[in-house]
Amino acid sequence: MKIPKHIAFIMDGNGRWAKKRMLPRKLGHREGVKAMRRVIDACKDFGVEIVSFYAFSTENWSRPQDEIDALFGMVKSFATSEIPKLAKNNFVVRFMGDLSMLPEDVRCAIEESIENCSDNTGLVINIGLNYGGRDEIVHAVNSIIAEGVKSVDINSLSKYMYTGDLADPDLMVRSSGEERLSNFMLWQLAYSELVFRDELWPDFDKGIIEKVILEYSSRDRRYGKVK
Repeated sequence: MKIPKHIAFIMDGNGRWAKKRMLPRKLGHREGVKAMRRVIDACKDFGVEIVSFYAFSTENWSRPQDEIDALFGMVKSFATSEIPKLAKNNFVVRFMGDLSMLPEDVRCAIEESIENCSDNTGLVINIGLNYGGRDEIVHAVNSIIAEGVKSVDINSLSKYMYTGDLADPDLMVRSSGEERLSNFMLWQLAYSELVFRDELWPDFDKGIIEKVILEYSSRDRRYGKVK
């Protein structure tokens, strides 16, 4: 089985999962966090080196305030309770996006928790928080302008992205049957394989990850070339 080095996940369907069970949406998000942890462990077992998750987009600010508050409450809880556990198991946890707009207590919890992972060497968990693909490109261009750089190529521009020191995703997986990128890692996904699953995100487990990797293994990645 061919193992992708980097898998990016669009975690979709938490709200629908809760609605099907006549539960509040925030409970769907809570189950989504549990699924995220299952997926991390499964990817580690299969030998994946990097996983990226779309946790909160720049467009998600338009959701109801109580849902936003619940989401950030879970982010803070994840930072204070789950990241220390991940750190002890040699995982590296990092975030991409404009964290300056997050509530101060959430931002401080994130900053404090990721320091515990700074010397780790295991699987990298890259979480998109207040993240948008177009915003990332604009951020990169503004950084280039600020440094007075006059000319760039693909490789040098890539270094200004939030993921500048990471390999691009080999595979992008989206749950819940939706088939679009939704402004996620637009630069990095240029040659990634895309897999769309009908299962809602809270139902993701090791069995689904195995199926996703098998699907990836069956693909012939040519990068625009001819054999």
